[in-house]
Amino acid sequence: MTTKDYAARISQLIQEHQAEIGAEWTTQLEAMIVRGSSSSKEQLRSHCQQFIAALATASRGGELDNIEHRSWDEVRDLLAEISSTRAKSGSTPAETATFVFSLKQPLFAQLRAGFEGDSEAIAAASWTVSALLDKLGLYTIEVFQKTKDQIIVRQQQELLELSTPVVKLWNGILALPLIGTLDSARTQVVMENILQKIVDTGAIIAIIDITGVPTVDTLVAQHLMKTIAAARLMGADCIISGIRPQIAQTIVHLGVNLEDVITKATLADAFLVALERTGTAVVAKA
Repeated sequence: MTTKDYAARISQLIQEHQAEIGAEWTTQLEAMIVRGSSSSKEQLRSHCQQFIAALATASRGGELDNIEHRSWDEVRDLLAEISSTRAKSGSTPAETATFVFSLKQPLFAQLRAGFEGDSEAIAAASWTVSALLDKLGLYTIEVFQKTKDQIIVRQQQELLELSTPVVKLWNGILALPLIGTLDSARTQVVMENILQKIVDTGAIIAIIDITGVPTVDTLVAQHLMKTIAAARLMGADCIISGIRPQIAQTIVHLGVNLEDVITKATLADAFLVALERTGTAVVAKA
């Protein structure tokens, strides 16, 4: 038998025994779900039915060694959807790939029955099917990893947003408490957030509190100066608070020029200065 003959026979077996293969495969996968809910099992059955049907259709093209062929478009799309869903639901790459790899057992059983008595044909057909499912399994891992990477990037962006909150302390006064290390990406978010808040509130004073910044080096100082310069272009002055003795010494040693910037040791001191500059007086109640 030629390669095409094997492919045609394999395709025929899959189509003729689609229901049997699907049922055995589904039962096998359900047994692997130790604590699966009824909804997850129902979804699993649906995915199995869709995949075995798509596999039967794709195999008719005879391109069992090339999953990039257009006849496999539906299969790849379905696997991409399944992999993405599993990545978002917390499954592991191994669990996702097992969805495809576990199909080997029921398929091999049908191949042995279909090519009964011809050991050479059984070996050739089994190798063809095994190679096909290996490629499809690896494809699911690739899609799974891409989805995970996208989730990580989005979560990192969300964390950046959460770690740079701009709060309104008073009419015309904003505060930006910074915690952790400042890098280029985070500074960009800081700058965008504070400028947008200045526009939204019409603030004229922005307090940048660096009490939670562990160290200040040349790069961090440059980032701060860029943020201050951008705020000034929007019509708001900046006050830096939270400069501890160690950070003050570091800034001096680095030769960073903060002469044009008001600096205070605490956020409370900076807030008092901001109130004065906005013409607001704080009077102690008798």
